[in-house]
Amino acid sequence: MPQTELRFLSFDEYLCFDDGTDKLYELFNGELIEVPPESGENVGIATFLLLHFAAIVGHLRVRGHGLELEVRGEPRNRYPDLTILREEHIEQLRRRNTIRLTMAPPLLVVEVVSPGELQRDRDYVAKRAQYQDLGIPEYWIVDPQTQAITVLVWQEGLYVEAGVFCEGDRIISLAFPDLNLQTSQVFAAGQ
Repeated sequence: MPQTELRFLSFDEYLCFDDGTDKLYELFNGELIEVPPESGENVGIATFLLLHFAAIVGHLRVRGHGLELEVRGEPRNRYPDLTILREEHIEQLRRRNTIRLTMAPPLLVVEVVSPGELQRDRDYVAKRAQYQDLGIPEYWIVDPQTQAITVLVWQEGLYVEAGVFCEGDRIISLAFPDLNLQTSQVFAAGQ
């Protein structure tokens, strides 16, 4: 990942930065780390889920990979593959597509796991801890390598596994009980 030589003393200082591009950066120890582009498989899965959730909650409440979450720890921000917003976020995000620590957490975040041990650890361990810390009610880990979707729900400050859904299973979401989606549909979207 290419790095810039800029240093930021605070997240607020980082938020004022604009390099005139559409590049996404994670702020790690005051330095910008460019976020690499997603694979076609990940984009296909995330887009399928975005369209499916938009039909349920409306297109204004669903955001793709460009939504930024301020988090505690390092890096100081994350870009989930899919985020379901609260109604109040729509107005709050008009100027900048960043959910700050001072704002209510989104209702759901989805990460599609990229190949490699580092990426697996990031989604299953590091991001899980950061999203849990924010109190995000539901976190999905969509893993094309294992063909499984892990649904975690936030209960009393911790994520509890609500289920691991494999081929042919209907995905059960506590946050979205009307969801009618099977794992096979999700993974087929990445083909």
